[in-house]
Amino acid sequence: MTEHSKIPVPDDGNARRDGARSSIERATAAFDLNSLIAPLTALPPDGRHTAVSEGSAELATAMAPLAENRPAVSTPEAVSAAAQPIASVEPSRVEFHGEAHHVDRDRLREEGLIVPEGTVTALLEEFRIIKRQILVQAADLRRQKAGTAAQRILISSPHPGEGKTYTSLNLALSIAAEKESEVLLVDADFAKPSILSALGLPGGPGLMDALMDETINAADCVLGTDIPGLWVLPAGDTSNHDSEYLSSSRTRRVLDGLTSGAPNRIVIFDSPPALAASPAAELAKYVGQVVVVVRADSTGQGALEDAISLLSACPNVQLLLNGAQFSPSGRRFGTYYGYKG
Repeated sequence: MTEHSKIPVPDDGNARRDGARSSIERATAAFDLNSLIAPLTALPPDGRHTAVSEGSAELATAMAPLAENRPAVSTPEAVSAAAQPIASVEPSRVEFHGEAHHVDRDRLREEGLIVPEGTVTALLEEFRIIKRQILVQAADLRRQKAGTAAQRILISSPHPGEGKTYTSLNLALSIAAEKESEVLLVDADFAKPSILSALGLPGGPGLMDALMDETINAADCVLGTDIPGLWVLPAGDTSNHDSEYLSSSRTRRVLDGLTSGAPNRIVIFDSPPALAASPAAELAKYVGQVVVVVRADSTGQGALEDAISLLSACPNVQLLLNGAQFSPSGRRFGTYYGYKG
């Protein structure tokens, strides 16, 4: 495998010219991915903190035919029936009834994650900014008639160790704090699941079990938590054919069932790294947004381009820059709440 180049740090000579550009804009320009990804907000550099940019590709939607050849209505009864308004049938809301398990706050704190009921921190503010952009994009996708895919977000990375699970957990914890939304965090890293251990939750059947066995309802596998608005679906049983199950027609039915009648429910998938395992590419077919987490100090340009190519079944790919060591704009978030003057 060829050696990939790393993200370059901007030189001082361009500081005046690029001072208004954020770190993610610089990273995007360095990767020459402007045709795929448009810049948004840059967040302050930190070993574990992140920055995000929104994908510019528009979601393609299939338009229904404007007219069809139908037989003419000839009887008064038929005319009267045709004139009656057709009542839309709303799908029944799928509720989760899993026991509310305690989430280990001390473990969250040790892992550097957002701690519910904790003080406002820079990390919390940063993920507030990230989630707001993602929720706005989800609303835009709903207006574009993207269906239930608008409620699904895939978190991946090119390689292991670039921060995808860290991002999935913090994003889910942040969205759970919304007053009119709830979040279902799905551990879709079937080979190396880690969501349950990070939250201190017990094991049990999950997504893969529901895909393998049609008698299992995925909603019955969802675990409740004592964090309001946060639900978790385990990865479930391991299988040597996880990609084949994900590519089956049952997958769409299972995923649609998780949001049936619940338009304010967001589903986040913590998937395997795109270049390390195939399920990420399969799951990209069912989501409205893909967030690719890259590390500023290690992710190569070739690896990033390959990952985006594999995940291109979703037309809306976004970058989340992790571990940035520079912030040309000088932006800082989260410090206001500690202001004493």
